[in-house]
Amino acid sequence: MYLVTVLGNLLIILAVSSDSHLHTPMYFFLFNLSLADIGFISTTVPKMLVNIQTHSGVISFVGCLTQMSVFILFGCMDGTILTVMAYDRFVAICHPLHYPVIMNPHLCVRLVLVSFLFGLLDSQMHNLIATHFSYFENVNITTFFCDPSQVLSLSCSDTLTINILMYFIGTIYGCLPLLGIIFSYYKIISSILRIPSSGGKYKSFSTYGSHLSVVCLFYGTGTGVYLFSNKSSSTKKGIVASVMFTVVTPMLNPFIYSLNNRDVKGALRRLHRRTV
Repeated sequence: MYLVTVLGNLLIILAVSSDSHLHTPMYFFLFNLSLADIGFISTTVPKMLVNIQTHSGVISFVGCLTQMSVFILFGCMDGTILTVMAYDRFVAICHPLHYPVIMNPHLCVRLVLVSFLFGLLDSQMHNLIATHFSYFENVNITTFFCDPSQVLSLSCSDTLTINILMYFIGTIYGCLPLLGIIFSYYKIISSILRIPSSGGKYKSFSTYGSHLSVVCLFYGTGTGVYLFSNKSSSTKKGIVASVMFTVVTPMLNPFIYSLNNRDVKGALRRLHRRTV
């Protein structure tokens, strides 16, 4: 699954970078989403594979904090880039005549940079909270990666207040992008419903099916991890939710975008012909 995810996202990156037909804002954001997905899955799965091979689940405290920091960075980038993609579609549908002016290359680069800084700030806030507590020397984490709530549960001091703060930060950073996506699609659907022909409505809705599928998959599995990450929740449910969020979602993204997208499939065919 890890190899499929990396290869699938690399194919999208190659297709977008090598084909001039895909040098548009939408595919620029898809390019960066694929990069974020590769970083996201590479944060947890290689370590898990090493643990399986060596029959050891040991990770140092510094390694755990590093994994948690990078995991939050790429996870936050995923959510924010999905929001940026929804905004891009909103401008394309609701302001089509102004689209080339609004979604200019400088704005696209700035939006991706803001996504990175947004994720970096979130990850460093969690790291700052985690480093202000004393920890046991040898303890168990019930999931296969260093989740923020799992790391805090290892502390020998009272963490109720800081747990509430961490969940509050997670909710803010999770809900803000989601609210942006909901608002964008509210405007998009309102505009599409005003199209007189049923064929035009179907074509417009089908255009955004891929993005909506990825959004539902990402936030649905992310909510599962969020709900089952505390100590009182079922370990089995927590692991299933974690695997769905960290492994299955990044693996399915390339398939959702490539199998339902004629432009990407055409670019991959042209790339294959050039390679041959």
